[in-house]
Amino acid sequence: MDKILALLDGSEYSESVCHHTAWIANKLGAGVDAMHVLGRREGAAPSDLSGALHLGARSALLAELSSLDEQRAKLAQAKGHAILEDAKAILEQDGLGDVKLHLRKGDLLEAVQAVEADTRAITIGKRGEAANYASGHLGSNLERIIRASKVPVFVASRTYKPIKKVLVAYDGSASAKVAIDRMSDSAVFADLDLTVLCIGQDEAKAKTTADTAVAKLRDAGITATARTAAGEPGDVLDDIVTAENFELLVMGAYGHSRIRNLIIGSTTTAMIQTVKIPVLLYR
Repeated sequence: MDKILALLDGSEYSESVCHHTAWIANKLGAGVDAMHVLGRREGAAPSDLSGALHLGARSALLAELSSLDEQRAKLAQAKGHAILEDAKAILEQDGLGDVKLHLRKGDLLEAVQAVEADTRAITIGKRGEAANYASGHLGSNLERIIRASKVPVFVASRTYKPIKKVLVAYDGSASAKVAIDRMSDSAVFADLDLTVLCIGQDEAKAKTTADTAVAKLRDAGITATARTAAGEPGDVLDDIVTAENFELLVMGAYGHSRIRNLIIGSTTTAMIQTVKIPVLLYR
């Protein structure tokens, strides 16, 4: 598990994915597997033919469409190779020497699951190739990856920015504890400034919960500060991230009550959409 899997689709998020991947891999001393997945029907022409065509015309048209399919498939392959070669150039420019390129065809989730056993973390952009036309929506594959992945998923923002200041949304749930355990044992967080935030109406309970996480991090030599807040998690997190210029939001992928809905579901989707910074999710 010494590889970071970078998922690239050629969107304008791809460059940010590469820079963030290099940042993580350099801190961990890990290699990178850069992957682009062609859809099963990518490059295929529409197959709806009019039943009014005579046999000879239909056969000629089918032959022409078959030729067009081959051309489109070759173009899709060439585009995929170009995306990966561009990614490799960025990663190597950022100081990485161990970069492997993977062009696959089929379902993205199936391609990821095939290599996940050797993967330490996954990096992916918030949105796909239609980012500029669907700015209010996340990439169609993102939530599928988050739900299914057994390793941390780093969701990159549109633009890369060096990360020093990190906000950890912590609720004491199993996945939140996994996040703290993994962070405590990771070189990625060794020199970062962490704030552990627990959101709850019971301030004393929230403080105890946050303090427990901070103690675990401090025992590992990681600088961390405990903090509490009351209110709706989505609103509170967005306000704090924006007002205090945090550069990374870390969360457990599943949590208790309101926080659970925040991470996986309509509120989570809105949260990842709303904040302009990367989000790191642990399961």
